[in-house]
Amino acid sequence: MKESSKAIEILMVEDNQSDVRLTIEAFKDAKVLNNMSVAFDGEEAILFLKQEGRFKDAPRPDLILLDLNLPKMNGKEVLEEIKKDPDLKRIPVVVLTTSDNEQDVRKAYDLHVNAYVRKPVDLDQFIKIIEAVEDFWLSVVKLPPK
Repeated sequence: MKESSKAIEILMVEDNQSDVRLTIEAFKDAKVLNNMSVAFDGEEAILFLKQEGRFKDAPRPDLILLDLNLPKMNGKEVLEEIKKDPDLKRIPVVVLTTSDNEQDVRKAYDLHVNAYVRKPVDLDQFIKIIEAVEDFWLSVVKLPPK
């Protein structure tokens, strides 16, 4: 485990319980100490990020893992809200979605996503993808200060 005085805060925005469980399990063996919070729809994600309502004491994430296919407010709308907010726009956002649609990819990058990763259907591949995201974003990249 990498020496760190403070855990990396991760917000996962995902409505699929199975994907949430798999991602949490994959991050449990992380080389970097991390805390995972989960928002199950787009509206909940925005409330969490703005520390409103029941999320008034929510930690500010160092990294956001964002699905595009979300109830109430889709991932593109969430991404747009994040990137237009001066207090949130520097938080790196990794889209983690099943969509391979070129328009979704283009739109996400137009909205300044930091990375677009397609979730594989195969369990072993899914775990490898999560490990790669973890290795890059939590071990290689210097995240912006809060």
